[in-house]
Amino acid sequence: MSLRSLLSQSRVLKPSAYGQPTPQSHPHLIQSGEVTPGIPAHEYERRRRMLMDDLPEGSVVLSLSAPVKYMSDAWSYKYRQASDFWYLTGFEEPNSAVVLRKSGGSRGYTMALYSTGHDTVREQWEGSFTSHVDIETIFGVDDARSIDDLATDLRKYISDASHVYFDLPPSISKRKSSGRSLLKLLQIGRSRTEVDMLLDNLPVSKRQSLAPLVGNLRAVKSKYEQAVMREAADISGRAHAKTMRFTEPGMSEGDLQAHFEYICARSGSQRPAYVPVVASGENALIIHYTKNHHLVRDGELVLMDAGCEYNGYASDISRTFPVSGRFTSPQAELYAAVLSAQKQLIDLCVAEDDVSMNDLHRRSVELLRVELSQIGFNLGAKTGVLERVLYPHYLTHPVGIDLHEATTYDRYKSIKEGMVLTIEPGIYVPHDDAFPSAFHGIGIRIEDEVLIGQHNPIVLSVAAPKEIVDVEGACQGALAFDAF
Repeated sequence: MSLRSLLSQSRVLKPSAYGQPTPQSHPHLIQSGEVTPGIPAHEYERRRRMLMDDLPEGSVVLSLSAPVKYMSDAWSYKYRQASDFWYLTGFEEPNSAVVLRKSGGSRGYTMALYSTGHDTVREQWEGSFTSHVDIETIFGVDDARSIDDLATDLRKYISDASHVYFDLPPSISKRKSSGRSLLKLLQIGRSRTEVDMLLDNLPVSKRQSLAPLVGNLRAVKSKYEQAVMREAADISGRAHAKTMRFTEPGMSEGDLQAHFEYICARSGSQRPAYVPVVASGENALIIHYTKNHHLVRDGELVLMDAGCEYNGYASDISRTFPVSGRFTSPQAELYAAVLSAQKQLIDLCVAEDDVSMNDLHRRSVELLRVELSQIGFNLGAKTGVLERVLYPHYLTHPVGIDLHEATTYDRYKSIKEGMVLTIEPGIYVPHDDAFPSAFHGIGIRIEDEVLIGQHNPIVLSVAAPKEIVDVEGACQGALAFDAF
């Protein structure tokens, strides 16, 4: 870091006057013109315009912040904002809401953001909240107001609305869409009864779901999102490589998890994107093994499915590597079969071929069947055995702000340029005489993040070794990585 940067940071006041990093409070994290690290204000404006331009005149959009979740009593987990709300606003504080109205104006819609604002009592315990004046400046808001005003304002907005787009959080989305459930989430005190009645009495003809619309926008990544996701994948990929080098017989799977997460945190990651799988030996036959409390042994493989979240975007990478530093012959054979299929599948991840995620999955079954037959598996007469036993999971899912991005996206729709998908074939061989005994107890999954191009795919997770020679080199320390 330059002397100029150090001097610049020394002039930053502590504690921050804002509820999240800004260029003024955290110049080492966020640049001028950005709302969140790597994502400029005009990118958030583009997202809102794309959403609102497709809605009927007179539409109202209501999006809510995530609730605070508690570990015990008054101690909360580290806060993570609701994904759709963050995608539209970049605002990271709890107890907030945004209302977008398609009602003219210079940009075709108006935006009101409701939040706590300055609260000296709470700030003594929890730190600063962004003032309403600063919210208007930083987040491009027409009107920043107290969350206590939402009920009154919503009554006015709804009365003239042609449609009202909103969603309940996932934990209660299967229940009846009611204002009562919505207000339990918002916790807006004395206004609760009023808003409860407003949303309960909203005509069914006006109620519309917001998630599918935002999901379609989130499915295709802008150049800014692609850059952040590449950095997230680089951080995770390097952590995979360094964890391969770190691994020794006798360590616990938890040691490997801790090392991976440490490397990611030192590189700027805010949190893991998910609970990692660190499955040694036959634990790898459990697809979502996350207990991570066995010891790794010489001669075993470790299947590690792990990724960080960086500046709001997830990464998702799986690698399988030998504890001893070298694959045995059966391990190498099975690994090479999975890798060959995976590389062929990545080549298919182009928009011009008009393929869907379901097409890719079907092709993965065909390729794995061919690859396994070449190393002694006889699956010809065993209908469905490959899909039910050896390869029971789906090949792919979108990645983005969430680990499984845009869950409303149709698997049968053609993939688009700018989407980011995982490609993750795997083979998990149980102790069953139907399969060659040399492979019994071996589980292998190889997963990359792939940015869909019009003519060529781009593998974002290239920093994680996956060729056999490179994996063995990483395990033995033959590859050069930055040390911590």
